[in-house]
Amino acid sequence: MSAETTSSLTSESDYGGYLCLEPFLSAHKPKSKQHDEMLFVIQHQTSELWMKLVVHELRLAVACIQRDELEPTFKVLARVKQVMRMLFEQWAVLETMTPSDYALFRKGLGRASGFQSYNYRTIEYILGNKDRGVLEQLKQRPEIYDQLTKDLNAPSIYEEFLKHLDRKGIDIPKECLTRDFSVPREESPALVAVFKKIYDNPRLHWAAYEMCEKLIDIDQMFQLWRFRHMQTVERIIGFKRGTGGSPGAAYLRERTKVHLFPELWSVRTEVEDKDLE
Repeated sequence: MSAETTSSLTSESDYGGYLCLEPFLSAHKPKSKQHDEMLFVIQHQTSELWMKLVVHELRLAVACIQRDELEPTFKVLARVKQVMRMLFEQWAVLETMTPSDYALFRKGLGRASGFQSYNYRTIEYILGNKDRGVLEQLKQRPEIYDQLTKDLNAPSIYEEFLKHLDRKGIDIPKECLTRDFSVPREESPALVAVFKKIYDNPRLHWAAYEMCEKLIDIDQMFQLWRFRHMQTVERIIGFKRGTGGSPGAAYLRERTKVHLFPELWSVRTEVEDKDLE
């Protein structure tokens, strides 16, 4: 960098200014003097940043599908998968904290709990894991509550994909397109049959076939992320209730059994083996 370039930098235009590093790097305020609390705070702050990016990308993917532009979503969902991989991997850092380390500052968290993360709830709602009950945790934040309510009632990315397929002439069961989107989906055998036609002839339905596989990537990585979260919680606090009254590891274990896109998993059993050519 030349001296002229260096001299022209201001606090607004240099690296730190562009990234707003001063407020960002001063935002870590542990409640105690315990060494490991800084790790705990930064771990969760960085998770929220990655989740904010996932929401940003998923909203773009939904908009592309609504415009019947599947191809651009492939790159978007590939990125979401990698961000979720980062979220999965960073649990390894928190796992260096022992139960004794955490016990030194856990009471200082008060009622604060990851169960209250609105970024995480937004991801779940966009992906179709709908649960109206968790909204009660966020009623005191009107703007967030209102946006989450919209996401709760809106079609998920999966249902937007089904609407796209229907517009393209693939006969989707009407109950999948007109239902109350605020309640959890139940697996549809008729929809499994639709996906079987796509998987039996991927060359004829290449874009839809590729989209199905991208959605499976997201579902699988989301499950792995939740599983690693459950293991980390169990490793550090066992089966105690979480801060804020959340159910803790027992609840997280149940959530690892949820498939976001169940028909895309079931169709794998139905795909027929082909004769050798």
